[in-house]
Amino acid sequence: MALVQADHVLDVNGRPEIMPAVYIGEGQTIFRRWDATSYATLHVWFQEPGLVQCKKAVSAIVAAMRIDAQADGVLQIDGFIVHDMQATQTRYMRDPHGSFSHGAVSVAAIVKARAA
Repeated sequence: MALVQADHVLDVNGRPEIMPAVYIGEGQTIFRRWDATSYATLHVWFQEPGLVQCKKAVSAIVAAMRIDAQADGVLQIDGFIVHDMQATQTRYMRDPHGSFSHGAVSVAAIVKARAA
């Protein structure tokens, strides 16, 4: 059983109305001549008094985000080829009222546009 249901992974703003949830947050892409590096922050939310479930979900995300083209082959997605992807940082925040846990996962990916 997944820690966060697939339909609870959303690209929206604000604190989630449904729990648990992963929100696709801030992003940036730096373009180079032949490829680009894309950065994104994933926000992980649970309704819990501590950080236990949030840390488990973040750990699962970190493991799933590891793509190494030399070891695993490239990942083909719509319009792009992912040559490398990994979590670069994790952070955990407590709700001051004790109701929610919030984790943030920073992800970086080296991508190249696929020929049309």
